Amino acid sequence: MNSKLKSVAVLALAACLVSSQAYAGDPPAPAQKKTAAKKPPKPTVEEQIEALRQQLQGQIDSLKSDLAAKDTQLKQAQQTAADAQAAASKAQADATAQQQANTENAAAVGALQANVADMSKANAAMVSSLSDDTASIKKAIASPENINFKGVTLSFTGSFLAAETVWRQGAVGGDINTPFTGVPLDNSNAAQLSEFQGTARQSRLALRAIGKLPKMTLTGYYELDWLGTGITSNNNQSNSYVMRQRQLWADVAMHNGWDISAGQGWSLVTETTQGLKRGTEILPANIDAQYNAGFVWTRQWSMRVSKPIGKKFFLGASAENAETLNPGGSNLPTNVLIGSSGTGGGLYNSTANYSFNLAPDLIAKVAIEPGWGHWEVFGIGRFFRDRVYPNAPTNADGAYNDSTVAGGIGGGFRGPFAHRKLTIGLKGLYGQGVGRYGSSTIADITLHPDGQIAPLRGFSALGTVEINPSPRLNIYSYYGGDYIYRRYFGKIGYGSPLTVMTGCNTEPVAGSGVVNGGDGFSPAAPANCGNQNKDVQEFSVGYWYYMYRGEKGGLRQGFQYSLFQRNLWSGVGGPLNPGGGAQGTDNMWWTSLRYYLP
Repeated sequence: MNSKLKSVAVLALAACLVSSQAYAGDPPAPAQKKTAAKKPPKPTVEEQIEALRQQLQGQIDSLKSDLAAKDTQLKQAQQTAADAQAAASKAQADATAQQQANTENAAAVGALQANVADMSKANAAMVSSLSDDTASIKKAIASPENINFKGVTLSFTGSFLAAETVWRQGAVGGDINTPFTGVPLDNSNAAQLSEFQGTARQSRLALRAIGKLPKMTLTGYYELDWLGTGITSNNNQSNSYVMRQRQLWADVAMHNGWDISAGQGWSLVTETTQGLKRGTEILPANIDAQYNAGFVWTRQWSMRVSKPIGKKFFLGASAENAETLNPGGSNLPTNVLIGSSGTGGGLYNSTANYSFNLAPDLIAKVAIEPGWGHWEVFGIGRFFRDRVYPNAPTNADGAYNDSTVAGGIGGGFRGPFAHRKLTIGLKGLYGQGVGRYGSSTIADITLHPDGQIAPLRGFSALGTVEINPSPRLNIYSYYGGDYIYRRYFGKIGYGSPLTVMTGCNTEPVAGSGVVNGGDGFSPAAPANCGNQNKDVQEFSVGYWYYMYRGEKGGLRQGFQYSLFQRNLWSGVGGPLNPGGGAQGTDNMWWTSLRYYLP
């Protein structure tokens, strides 16, 4: 602004100088004579310049004053603008801070509300849990499901009291369990008589003890019933039968998957429902304590090791107590020693035969649970032995031990349908020397003419259909059988076609039974009808219904019907028996009423 003012002053001064010079250079006007009064002298140039300077100086000072005032105003405006900008920035910062605070407050409020909701839910869950715990404690005190003893859990689940009956069209001379190979031939004495038996002997006592450790779980299991027979047991008056061990085993389940168990229990060949773990065996639902023909099982001493491979595959192996089902029939060599009857000093039954076993039975098994059903494949290795006396049973000259290896392979599956209301299953076993693993226990071996062991080939199979329309009702149907092939050497061996079978269709009259070792009055097979069993087949249907099932236990009622057919191998027939075979057909009915402990 000062530079502009100085420029204006210079220009004004220059204009005055030019004007004065032009005035001074003009020629003087001619003098006129006047009569008027004498005029005052005109100002000089210097005076005019001074006056002009003073005038310009006043204007310059005024401009300076104006400029100073405007500069002050400008500074004030700039300060005001700066203050306004600062205020605006502060206001913006305050607004941003307020917005951030509002956002944080909203988040805090939301978090607080969520925390309050979570606390409300937690409090509700805690109240519910405390209520459930209180109810559980009251229930545990009033009606405990388990008993805790020094850190071990004890349970009696599986125990029941039974009142059962059986009626058979043809008498077998048995109790609730049926000797399948004892089904009477159609023309035998016993086939002409029915039998009825009532019993409570299948009542069962079970006790499971579980102890949990940091790296393993220990389990012990006892299972007893009264299907044992003592020397004085009878049905005359008191019906005093003895307690029988069913299962007595211990198990160690490692947390890394290894499972080791030993004791008496179900064989590894028996079908399971959860991997290969003991205690998960699934049995036919028959009331008959011998189960169903074709069912593959034993219940004996064994030592088992198993391990899951992932969640779908399970591997297991066991060594199990062996027993040879001695060959029967009058056409076998007798110059052998396979076993003997039990001796009191050895704690064996003196009325039963026991084989001299070379080694335990060896079993390996794979179970697969791919997501639908349970599948199994297993193999059995068996070792038979006898001592052969070439000259005579009482002469040891030249005697030697003969041993033979046999075995079989089996498998099966069980799968659910219709939302688990229908179950279908099939299981079987095929091999040599595996007869004792079929429910009919027909035979394992026969003998060569020189007394050496000849294992018998056979198979067992069982088909299953079970319907569960409700949790209380189970309807079951089974068809199965055990079959043993012929193995003969002329008239010697098993199922020889040269065996005389002419009397199979004639009922023995009194006194004629002595031909087959009877006294003529005891039920026996007809004379001249002595061939061995070919097969036993059974069709069963029945149901179980829980009339009550709750915290007080269970009251269960059952009914079963079975049709049996036992067939002998054919031989030399006659006019009345041209095929040379024989069979026994029997209809049997069971009822059961059981109270299960909770």
